[in-house]
Amino acid sequence: MSYPGKLGLIQRVLPSYRVPFFDALAAACVGGLSLFAGLPREDETIAPGRLQVARQAPARNLHFGSPSSSLYFCYQRGLLEWLAGWDLEANFRYLSTPAGVRWMHARRRPVLGWGLGAPAGRGPLTALRRSFLLQFDALIAYSARGADQYAACGFPADRILVARNAVAPAPVHLLPARPGHFDPRPVVLFVGRLQPRKRLPALFAACAGLPEPLKPRLVVVGDGPELDRLRTQAASVYPATEFVGAKHGAQLDPFFRAADLFVLPGTGGLAVQEAMSFGLPVIVAQGDGTQDDLVRPENGWQVPPDDDAALAAALRQALSDVARLRTMGAESYRIVAEEINLGKMVDVFTLAIQRAGASLEA
Repeated sequence: MSYPGKLGLIQRVLPSYRVPFFDALAAACVGGLSLFAGLPREDETIAPGRLQVARQAPARNLHFGSPSSSLYFCYQRGLLEWLAGWDLEANFRYLSTPAGVRWMHARRRPVLGWGLGAPAGRGPLTALRRSFLLQFDALIAYSARGADQYAACGFPADRILVARNAVAPAPVHLLPARPGHFDPRPVVLFVGRLQPRKRLPALFAACAGLPEPLKPRLVVVGDGPELDRLRTQAASVYPATEFVGAKHGAQLDPFFRAADLFVLPGTGGLAVQEAMSFGLPVIVAQGDGTQDDLVRPENGWQVPPDDDAALAAALRQALSDVARLRTMGAESYRIVAEEINLGKMVDVFTLAIQRAGASLEA
């Protein structure tokens, strides 16, 4: 599916993990794609990406507060000048949004919103959020839960589409073959930024509490501000933990292939889909709804956030039945191959753009 026009898309920042999606979306836009994005704050630990197919236009970000706070705001300078060269806008989220929306609508050009959803709230912010959402001609949600939240805010359900969050294409490799037994013991894999919200200490404790035959090699892939502290804690709590440093792209492949189970005990975790593409069952903490579509009883476990007992129970259950674990891994592979991948996400975006354009022409 392709879009015949030009697409302009706004991001606060361009993280490296989003580059494959934006480049794939650019390839589907006959007139090209321009991404307007600024730089993160120095304390955000976000690795900026570099586009190969899409064009990148620099925004001048003015940050107000901490990005981790619910009171954070960002104003992006240079927005209207950039818009003047493009025909469509696909993601307004910050203080410069109203001016951009008015500029686009004055020229009868559609505006799409894109986000995680809008959790229920109370007070004046609820009315403000509803007014903000109603500016858009269509909304794209990362998940079915996010789409329901937008509808609950009063946005017309027939103008909401779900583009399930993806960071990897459908696998071109075959489902990795794994034996019907652990060789010689299970391998549990974590991939991510080493920071407090990833809750790795809970994973160390969960592994340490397993019966001896189930205790795994715990392989931690990643780097971050918590590395030294986590090394010290792992040496005390679960010495069978291996820290292998940060790996990216094809460097990750051998770790995914060697693992039996993928675990993300804290928030975030875009590596889940990539792990699933290598036929891994997964354990994740419940979060913003993007996990709901990826992780199902057929291929993994969602545990309540900050619930160490639930994490330990899921880990024990996962490693207690090798045959079931292999079946669940095959289902992970099927979900990513057939339902949730970059190609499917791009298709939904192009469909949303086409529908929004048609609604203005009608």
